[in-house]
Amino acid sequence: MERFYFEIPGPERKEAAIDYIKEFYRYNSDINGAGGLPRFLNNYEGWLEKLNLDYTRVPNEEKVPGRTYFLVRESDQRIVGMINIRLTLNEKLKHYGGNIGYSIRPTERGKGYNNINLYLGLKVCDHFGIDSVFMDADLDNPASWKTMEAMGGKRIREYYDDVNAHCTVVDYTIDVKNALAMHPEMEEMILPCSFT
Repeated sequence: MERFYFEIPGPERKEAAIDYIKEFYRYNSDINGAGGLPRFLNNYEGWLEKLNLDYTRVPNEEKVPGRTYFLVRESDQRIVGMINIRLTLNEKLKHYGGNIGYSIRPTERGKGYNNINLYLGLKVCDHFGIDSVFMDADLDNPASWKTMEAMGGKRIREYYDDVNAHCTVVDYTIDVKNALAMHPEMEEMILPCSFT
């Protein structure tokens, strides 16, 4: 059985992280949950500085504190996914964007890895005292919203967003403690890791 863990991005992952993003470009795939890494491909060290600022940020209506992680497969140490967790929400994020953005690299999709990614993300939320998570996805991205549903997500709204996404969006809430309690089997697939 494959096992996975979250890793806080560091300088030793520069080439692997850039390769992760470039794979999305090769497959012409949207990139989510990468903490802004696509804007820093020529300045990875600057991205790491940004992540440190993100973690200690005082929330306002423009920015909120957050944490970005690599989802790493133990057997080959490959970055198979990423997740960005906003530790609080401003008014905009309460309506669009929510607490969590995530992705699995195109060549690793269809293996259930995003369920593990979100499960670990909910453990992070629990660690930081977040009881309820708000998330959204494009309706035409069932892989994303089915992951939310697999972790106990309840659909609360479906609407056409003509401001941010320009498509039909579905909103979900997840009760963090309930979702974690529902999936004890996930513990066999993860390794202990630090969330701070």
